[in-house]
Amino acid sequence: MAVVIDTPVADFQAPATSGQTFSLAGLKGKQVVIYFYPKDSTPGCTTEGQGFRDQHAAFQAANTEVFGVSRDSVKSHENFKAKQAFPFELISDKDEAVCQLFDVIKLKKLYGKEYMGVDRSTFLIDKNGVLRQEWRGVKVPGHVDAVLAAAQALDKA
Repeated sequence: MAVVIDTPVADFQAPATSGQTFSLAGLKGKQVVIYFYPKDSTPGCTTEGQGFRDQHAAFQAANTEVFGVSRDSVKSHENFKAKQAFPFELISDKDEAVCQLFDVIKLKKLYGKEYMGVDRSTFLIDKNGVLRQEWRGVKVPGHVDAVLAAAQALDKA
C-alpha cells in the first residue's frame, strides 16, 4: 500500500552508501526528507542533489536528515556521492520496493518512447514517522528551498 499524508510510513530497510542499511524506524525522533530521482550523474539529478548538499546545514539545524533514492546500484551511488561531495546517504532501490511504497514509478515519455521510470518526488516525514508533506512531479529549480521551508516549519510546530 502506498504512503498517505498524515499517516505513519511503514518501516522499510534498504542498502545505502557508506556501508549502511537505511531503516526508517532507526530515525525516530528526527524528521526525514526522502527524495526520489531518476538516475545518478544526470544533469537534473545532479543539480537537485547539489541543492540538498548546499542546504545540508540548514536541514540539520531543523532536526532533519536527507536521503536520496534511485534504482541505481550502491556502487553507482558511492561514485555519485563522492564526486558531488554529498554529506547525506543515497539509498539503492534496485528491486523498486521503496519506489513502490511511495508510488513513484510512473509511465514517462522521452523522444516519443514510453517507459516506466521514477517520477521525481520528495517526502517529508515527521519525527514520529508520519508523512506530513509530499511533492510529486518535481521541477528542480526552487524545490530544495520549498522542502527546507516545510522542514523548518514542521520542526517549529
